Amino acid sequence: MVDGDGGPDGPPSAGARKGGLGRTFTGVAAAAVTTVLAVVVAGQVAEQRPDGTGHSGGGPDRTDPQDEGASRSGDRPQDAKPASYAQRMAEPFPLDAKLTASGKFMPVGGAAKAPGRGHVVRYRVDMETGLPLDGQLFADAVHKTLNDDRSWAHGGTRTFERVASGGADFVITLASPGTTHVWCAKSGLDTSEDNVSCDSAATPRVMINAYRWAQGAKTYGPDKMYAYRQMLINHEVGHRLGRDHEACSRSGALAPVMMQQTKFLTTDGATCRPNSWPYPGSR
Repeated sequence: MVDGDGGPDGPPSAGARKGGLGRTFTGVAAAAVTTVLAVVVAGQVAEQRPDGTGHSGGGPDRTDPQDEGASRSGDRPQDAKPASYAQRMAEPFPLDAKLTASGKFMPVGGAAKAPGRGHVVRYRVDMETGLPLDGQLFADAVHKTLNDDRSWAHGGTRTFERVASGGADFVITLASPGTTHVWCAKSGLDTSEDNVSCDSAATPRVMINAYRWAQGAKTYGPDKMYAYRQMLINHEVGHRLGRDHEACSRSGALAPVMMQQTKFLTTDGATCRPNSWPYPGSR
C-alpha cells in the first residue's frame, strides 16, 4: 500500500519533508495550547479548595445549590419546643359558630388531685366527641383556674379534685354550639341567641360552648383570649356554686365575674373592665 509520504522504501520527497515539518509545527502549537489550558484549569481547581475558603471562576456570589440547601436546613430549629400552656391558652382556634357535633361525651384529662384545703369539690371533665379541640388543654385549664386562689378556691374554703370517671358533684362539659343549646334547654335556658354557655342546673352538666372557648368574645378581643377562657370557667362554675348574675357597679371598675361579660361590659351606663376572677385582688 502506498501512502502520501513517498514510496515504501525510499526517503521522503522535499514536498513530503515540507509537509511533515508543517505538521510538526502544528503539533507543537497544539501541545502548547493544551498545556496552557491545563494550567488554567488546574488554577481554577486549586482555587476551589475543600476547606471552602476558595471560590470558582464564576465570582464570589456564586453558591453551590447543595451547599445553599444545607445552609437553609441548618437555619431551621431541629428541636423546636412545643408551645407552652400559656401560649396555647392565648391562641384562638377555628370553629364553626353553627357546629353541632356527635352529641356524645367522653371524659378527658384523667384524674387530678385537689391541691388545696377546705371542702373537696369533685368534678369530671367531659368533651363532646368529634370536636377538633384539645381536650387535655381544656381539662388542664379547668383544674388550674378553679384551684387558683383568685377563683372559687379562695381562702382555702374549698378545693377542686378532678375525677377520671364515675360520679362527681358536677361535670364541666366542652360541647359544640348545637349540643350546648340542647343541654341548656333541658334547664329552660336559651343559649342560641348569643351563642353562649350555661350551667344546666337540672342536669349534672356545666356546659361550655366550644365556639366561645375557641373564638372568645368581642368584649375581650383577640388579645385577652387567655383571660376570657378563665372567666368562662369561673362564671359558669359560679352558677353551679349558687351565684347569680351581677351588674357593673361603676365605670372603670373591674367587672364582677358573674357579670355576663360575653355579651356586654356596660350596665345602666356604667362600663367595667374585663375581669376573670371572683377575687381578683388575691395576687
